Amino acid sequence: MDVKLPLCSLIILLAAINGNGLQKMDMRIEQVHSPPHMHHNMDPSLIVFFFVEDLTVGNTIPIYFPSRGLDSVSARLLPKEEADSIPFSSDQLNHLLEVYSYPRGSPQATAMEDTLRQCETKPIKGETKTCPTSWGSMLDFATSIIGSGTEIKILSTTPITPSSAVLQKYKIMGVEEYPASKVVACHTMPYPYAVFYCHYQESQSRVFNVSLTAENGYRVEAVAVCHMDTSQWSRNHVSFKVLGIEPGSSPVCHFFPADNFVCVPTTVLMQQA
Repeated sequence: MDVKLPLCSLIILLAAINGNGLQKMDMRIEQVHSPPHMHHNMDPSLIVFFFVEDLTVGNTIPIYFPSRGLDSVSARLLPKEEADSIPFSSDQLNHLLEVYSYPRGSPQATAMEDTLRQCETKPIKGETKTCPTSWGSMLDFATSIIGSGTEIKILSTTPITPSSAVLQKYKIMGVEEYPASKVVACHTMPYPYAVFYCHYQESQSRVFNVSLTAENGYRVEAVAVCHMDTSQWSRNHVSFKVLGIEPGSSPVCHFFPADNFVCVPTTVLMQQA
């Protein structure tokens, strides 16, 4: 999806998507099995990383795309005043588990704890990050990075045809690049209501729209980001294990699931990669 919007319209878009009121979210863990010809002994959800040189028309690569989409996120981002009234801190985890009736040690409790930990971890060198829990905090962060009053493109992965398979091989049919100087990426985090991990990195990031066709005919217009400098990343970052590389040795690229999105200034024009 490629949407041109004033920055304030980001709020309207997300409100239309998630306007059903505060509800408990069933934080389910998708159980997926890799086809026998793909990445043995690897969590299928990690099969999203690749090398920048893989973005070649005609190339075929395995990719995991979860079935959920931005328009089907079961929770919502809260209005700022409502979000501010709810603690969002690992120090308050026991209280939060009582509020949402999640037993300590349950998958939901573990997911909440991990989300809080990731949101509270200090950013790496050159990174600015936040975990918006409200419209206001999302708007403030995007404005501070992209610029007040600047129009933005909201880019998200869009399935063109329906498919029940979440992991399969895709052929690259086309690649277009957004040569953006500033990129804000927001990733869905497991929590009882919608929380995004949003971040901006000073080091160069390249943003692509990739047209994909799967073995079963399923078509996707996918957003991919390539981080050109990974020298400041933790040696334990999962992408290094998946790709078999060391920090700083190579750019790391990854596809975005449909419930994540990227913001870039509208001044950029797509170019053939």
